[in-house]
Amino acid sequence: MNRGEAGETPQSVGWGIFWMCSSMLLFVCMDGATKYLIRTYPIAEVIWVRFIFHLLFMMPLMARRLPVLAKSRSPGLQVLRGVMVIVTNVAIIVALQFLPLAEVSVLGSVSPLIVTALSVPLLGERVGARRWIGVAIGLVGVVLVVRPGGDLIHWAAVFPLLGSISYAINQISTRRLGGVDHPLTTVFYTALVGVASTSVIVPFLWVTPDAMGWALMGGIGLLSLGGHIFSARAFQAAPAAAVTPFNYSSLVWATAVGYVVFGDLPDGWTVAGAAVIVASGLYVLDRQRKKRKPEGTPE
Repeated sequence: MNRGEAGETPQSVGWGIFWMCSSMLLFVCMDGATKYLIRTYPIAEVIWVRFIFHLLFMMPLMARRLPVLAKSRSPGLQVLRGVMVIVTNVAIIVALQFLPLAEVSVLGSVSPLIVTALSVPLLGERVGARRWIGVAIGLVGVVLVVRPGGDLIHWAAVFPLLGSISYAINQISTRRLGGVDHPLTTVFYTALVGVASTSVIVPFLWVTPDAMGWALMGGIGLLSLGGHIFSARAFQAAPAAAVTPFNYSSLVWATAVGYVVFGDLPDGWTVAGAAVIVASGLYVLDRQRKKRKPEGTPE
């Protein structure tokens, strides 16, 4: 069987892609359920209950291994990742109050470009002119979606971009943690930080859910758990360069869920912007992959 990077096989890359696409589907379904819930319940309550259920659902998975899995070799990085998950959630949920699901997903899909930009200060990588041009072209795609003078000039349009930055930091952290901690350890810390961060606010905002509300909140907790486990498994199964492009599958899932649940379809400008963002993101990721060749120069 042909091998690429150490430990990489066509089969492992295939599984990594499967886990990443599945992760994106679960996260989009979670966003759809969240968009429905925040029509009735406070944002902080929805996030808090999501992480409570997330924590409860994972307890059977950890079972007797809890003392071992709860210990991280890099607790500071785990906490940072958990905080970034909270920031991403708040940013996306605020945006979902005002913008369609597909548009939020498109604006949030610039995270691979932001990973490239942040790899300079956070990972000490060199980024050459070609990749910086790719990042700049991706920003043109963002402008097409927001289109000055169009309907998306709204203060909430800033939040998916903020969420992209925090999600990019999250992905960089996940990549580093993949070789240090078990995926369940990472998921456990995510839930723990989420519950601790929101518990301070929730008592002042609490609205008691009805039966449907509890069911949906439990559902987003389960989707959250599954999404994080699948994402961690994707980075564990295959190199980041192989699986990261499949973050863009979220655009397909978001369009489908937005249409089926909310009757929303993205307009032509949004589709054009999405195409530019995806094309530039894939170009940047391809240059990054080629840059890893021995003695290669920055591209």
